[in-house]
Amino acid sequence: MKLWHISDTHGYHDLLAIPESIDIAIHSGDFSNYYNLEKNEPEALAFIHWFGKLPIQYKVLIAGNHDAYAFHYKKQLEELCKHYNINYLENDYVTIEGVKIFGSPNTPTFNNWYFMKSRDKMHNHWDKVDEDTDVFVVHGPPKGILDLSYNRDNILEYCGCTSLRKHILNRIKPQLCLFGHVHNTEDIINAGVLKLSAYNTIFSNGSVVTDRKFGKLSSNGNILFIQNKHDD
Repeated sequence: MKLWHISDTHGYHDLLAIPESIDIAIHSGDFSNYYNLEKNEPEALAFIHWFGKLPIQYKVLIAGNHDAYAFHYKKQLEELCKHYNINYLENDYVTIEGVKIFGSPNTPTFNNWYFMKSRDKMHNHWDKVDEDTDVFVVHGPPKGILDLSYNRDNILEYCGCTSLRKHILNRIKPQLCLFGHVHNTEDIINAGVLKLSAYNTIFSNGSVVTDRKFGKLSSNGNILFIQNKHDD
């Protein structure tokens, strides 16, 4: 299957160029932007309407730390996604043409945003993910993989999740690990695809914006391929 991975559209989804001949579109969170729920709700609903109408057979969505509507109104969001045939995953699975997909919005705590957990508790979260997962969709990156950014002291650091990295590389070993959360900056490119030479998993940072330059996309997401288990 041909897969289009996007993330961190932050309300600018209309600027994306829709690729042709895509079998499955996966958005790994931050489809809206405002922390304030009153402002966030129309952003979220506008995105769902757009995503649901894409001429793509399968669609998978998770939330991110900016997605206040998803955090506060999970039931309503699930119903709307169901109406549009979108598979919304919040620490859950869907199997599409034999491919098992897990999705989670949770990231290590950074400031006061949504779906965050203490870094020292994240291992308990990832421990529960099935080892036969083919596509691992999470909002934030594994430590050291397309996650370089500046911290509060303006010092560069790899800010992904250490526990997630260990589970992906040593236990789950999915075909694909898809995330966003850490955008490009003016001098750092995180968006893109990476494969470590000693491992089979392909990593994709699908973020489409650059910090401090919202309103103009720096990426159109990533095109990937996932083995269809129904094929020989």
